[in-house]
Amino acid sequence: MQHFLRRLTDITVIALAGVVLGSAQTVQAPQTGQAAAAAPAAPAEKKKNYKDQQEYTLYDSATKETDANKKLATLNTWKDKYPDSDFKQERLVLFLNTYQALGQGLKMVDTAKEILGIDPKDITALYWITFLSPSVGNNSADAVATASKAANGLLAAEKPATTKDEDWKSAKTNFDAIAYKTLGWAAVAATPKNYPEAELNYKKSLQTDPKSGEVAYSLGQALLARSIAEKKPAVQSEALYYFARAASYDGPGALNPDGRKTVGDYLTKVYNTLHGDSSGLAELKALAKDNPTPPADFKIKTAAEVAAEQDEELKKTNPSLALWKQLKGQLLSPDGETYFGSSMKDAAVPKLKGWLVSAKPPVKSKELLLSMDGKDQAANVTLRLVGGADGTTPTPLTGKPVLGTEIEFEGTGKTLTKEPFMVTFDVEKAKITGLKEEKVAAPVHHTAKKKS
Repeated sequence: MQHFLRRLTDITVIALAGVVLGSAQTVQAPQTGQAAAAAPAAPAEKKKNYKDQQEYTLYDSATKETDANKKLATLNTWKDKYPDSDFKQERLVLFLNTYQALGQGLKMVDTAKEILGIDPKDITALYWITFLSPSVGNNSADAVATASKAANGLLAAEKPATTKDEDWKSAKTNFDAIAYKTLGWAAVAATPKNYPEAELNYKKSLQTDPKSGEVAYSLGQALLARSIAEKKPAVQSEALYYFARAASYDGPGALNPDGRKTVGDYLTKVYNTLHGDSSGLAELKALAKDNPTPPADFKIKTAAEVAAEQDEELKKTNPSLALWKQLKGQLLSPDGETYFGSSMKDAAVPKLKGWLVSAKPPVKSKELLLSMDGKDQAANVTLRLVGGADGTTPTPLTGKPVLGTEIEFEGTGKTLTKEPFMVTFDVEKAKITGLKEEKVAAPVHHTAKKKS
């Protein structure tokens, strides 16, 4: 937190300083000879006065001290000695700045709440509560309510009279983006969680500041959670788009390199789970890098949708392989044996194609082993060669089958083994097409010579 607060030198804080300094008062020392001199008149009706010279000295010391720890000690002394100082609000602002320098976010939030107790519209206090609440680790109902109230107050803030229009325009844009981001966080931190409300506010924040990698990631989380909670898988596509945006965008407002890598790794995991593999992921990242929001028709196809499209295409281009894949899926299912017994055993199966892997025996083979999934894949179908009047008599080949050829067959299902997977068919040679055989030379018989 200390490092986080010390690096707040971006345009938001600069703009905040411009707004606040534009309406700040100058505080002077008491006039000589007076025990309690009057401070310059504020815009309000009432004058503010120091109680005595010692109070002014404490103020002066606190404002000039550069060591944050020493400054804090001086401010505490001032608070203890003069708890009802006319400059209580100004003192709280000094406390706020000191806690920022020390990286004490929770103290800053508590101090800002005290300021709002004096002036409910104080922009500095509204800003810091809004900005810090999501990051200080306090998700209590009171903290969430306080953050939401401050964020709405920041959205409704009006330009101070002494602030320049251009300063206010720049600051208000940043204020609104931060306010909507905090309202998004509050919707998720609340009990019960309100993901649609979070989504709405995160999107408003990105509309105001499209370059925020942090908000893009938070929006992705809210969308993904909503898709699970509401059982709406279609919402996952949009969630993954914003993860891709957070992982890919590297311009102003982006996550740091380590943050982008972490989100990128997570994106790869959830993308592969949804889509089935990483195809199209690189294109998604490129699209999201250049566009803060997805196109109107954006959708990532699920693994089931991809498989269905591939099956439909396969039915058109290779109906035999499509049929085999369907059969194999059924046979490998938990009810595979039941399906085989009721639908395939002793039943004629439509034409199927496979690659001849091996034969038993290699010559005058009685069985042909086929791979149905690819030429170089393991065998998963056995063809038992039969014939005769009853179609069940073993009928071996007369030659040597040529391995590696693609053959088509019609057969009758006989047995199923699930581990290792093997389906056996009885097939007549006449119902096999594409089978090639090499002739086998007849054995040479040598006549024994008679002894003389």
